[in-house]
Amino acid sequence: MGTPVRLKTLPAPRIVFDTNIVVSALVFAQRLGWLRAAWASGRAVPIACRETITELQRVLLYPKFRLTPADREILLGDYLPYIEIVRLPVPLAPLPLACRDRNDIVFIHLALAGGADFLVSGDKDIASLRATAPISILSPAELRPIVGPAHTTPL
Repeated sequence: MGTPVRLKTLPAPRIVFDTNIVVSALVFAQRLGWLRAAWASGRAVPIACRETITELQRVLLYPKFRLTPADREILLGDYLPYIEIVRLPVPLAPLPLACRDRNDIVFIHLALAGGADFLVSGDKDIASLRATAPISILSPAELRPIVGPAHTTPL
């Protein structure tokens, strides 16, 4: 008989998710439900700040989602308890990159201030920063093998 292989659990990556990714995971679970399961099980640690939480709450009010106040409360209850809250520095330091959508730059600042391992986004403007951003920018598909159920490695 061979020697049993012991597995070491890796620390969960700390991740900034842009608002569209969080909304997709919460509202359209068939598409990104695995992501919701990853943060709920501790395989991913979402990082957020006051600004990103405020934006999430605002987006969940969009009429196209047809969410009742109770629906929004349930959805936020499936996200907020799992986040690590980071306070952004004031004033924000200038970044050595230009983002076409000024509203997206908060995610880069948050990733840096929070020491995130990754920024996950499906936004084309954010994705265009991959080569110059001081943080690894991944799509949800690229993140999935990292936070999937097999989040262990042999010792």
